[in-house]
Amino acid sequence: MTAAPLPSTPSFRLDGQRALVTGASGGIGRAAAVALAEAGAEVVLAARRIEALREAAEALSAVGHKAHALALDVTNRDAVRAAVEAEGPFRILVNNAGTNIREPFTEVSDESFDALVDLNTRAAFAVGQAVARGMVAAGQGGAIVNVSSVNGHIAGMNRSVYTGTKHALEGFTKAWAVELAQHGIRVNAICPGFVETPLTEGILSDTAFRARESRRIPLGRILTVEDVMGAIIFLASPAAAGITGASLLIDGGLCSI
Repeated sequence: MTAAPLPSTPSFRLDGQRALVTGASGGIGRAAAVALAEAGAEVVLAARRIEALREAAEALSAVGHKAHALALDVTNRDAVRAAVEAEGPFRILVNNAGTNIREPFTEVSDESFDALVDLNTRAAFAVGQAVARGMVAAGQGGAIVNVSSVNGHIAGMNRSVYTGTKHALEGFTKAWAVELAQHGIRVNAICPGFVETPLTEGILSDTAFRARESRRIPLGRILTVEDVMGAIIFLASPAAAGITGASLLIDGGLCSI
């Protein structure tokens, strides 16, 4: 009796693929760029802080990876379309640019509301649309990883607008996945909990807050960018070829409580 052939494990490598990472000057975006480059992708790091971008790109290039910096304000939709057309097409997008302004719901200002919606929602849509158009035109498929948040699933104090924008990004992820599947383009989201980044540095410097949040997390600790990097590689790679429209929680078990 002839034994059935063993299945082949899909690759986590991204050799020869071009990737765009927005918000890549620090935090999760910078870590995503490192992870993609180490997996073999050629990475374009985009953000407004050009000096930080250049530093990251030069550090990657110095160890033999292909990376370069792109100064880009993702809230400028015309600039986004022009930059993606000039730099693309891309096979991978990590749609990461975003921010948070913590304010009680009854005290949210018009300026804060507009800033969060413009960056977390409008800009994320514009970047995703521009990159997807290039992917469709190239006809080679692709992978989009939207960087959402645990607040795309649960609410948090003083985060009403942020929570709303991340719920919107979860909706974008599902809708884009359905529409783009026919083109071989997969769209998924990652949803980190509290991660040690420049964005959370201020609030996590409050030792009482840090201790309280750590106790709420089943794993018992605040996450690091390294905890997020593997998930990005997985969703961008052939190892996740059957996954689209999904939302991967990276929250230390918080949403399981």
